[in-house]
Amino acid sequence: MKSDRWTGRFMLMLVALTALLSGCTSYVTTQVTAFSDWSGSDASRTYAFTRGPAQQNSLEQQTYEVLVANELAVRAFRQVDAQQAHYLVGLSYGTKSQAVSVTEPVFYSSPWPGPYWGRPIDPWGPFGAFPPAYVTSTYPVFTHTLGVRITDRATGKEVYNVLARNAGDEASLVRAMPYLARSALADFPLSNGAVRTVKLPVDKNAGMSNEAAGAPAPGSPVAAPTVVQ
Repeated sequence: MKSDRWTGRFMLMLVALTALLSGCTSYVTTQVTAFSDWSGSDASRTYAFTRGPAQQNSLEQQTYEVLVANELAVRAFRQVDAQQAHYLVGLSYGTKSQAVSVTEPVFYSSPWPGPYWGRPIDPWGPFGAFPPAYVTSTYPVFTHTLGVRITDRATGKEVYNVLARNAGDEASLVRAMPYLARSALADFPLSNGAVRTVKLPVDKNAGMSNEAAGAPAPGSPVAAPTVVQ
């Protein structure tokens, strides 16, 4: 039927538009929340990573530590043996998924021919568009998080705790981690209770965004972050 052809064309247009918008995405947007009692000087910025029981002998943990170590080095931190370190740095990370339902209108044109009687040509048919039908689609959304906790080794006092979080249709935490690590330590140290949104350019060679899949293998993006207050 004619209405079926119109519906098929409309759905194809939606798919094409979605693909186009995904391809235009150029930033990864991450929310960062920090709690801080930081008063350290550059001279005392020596640290070692500490691991929980489940993180021992973990290649995944080691991979993420390299990413965070790269960002700490930019901020004058120096990794040393645990017995010589002023600070201990612990990482927490994970991914949660949920289904999100979106209801969108779908318009159908009139299937019946008829005279226009001098009316302007209506692209939806001689009697105008029918009221829209609504179609509900369900999409998976993945929320990735990275927490970085810095404590004073001698006293055990927590001096900095930051959480970076972003969400999208990328299921892989390892693809999101370079952006999480860079965002978590942007503008270190943040003030206590600071909440910021950090936008990082997508790596055009193999990057990912919140809305589209694909990201670099472990290794930090090179472009400077944009911090939105």
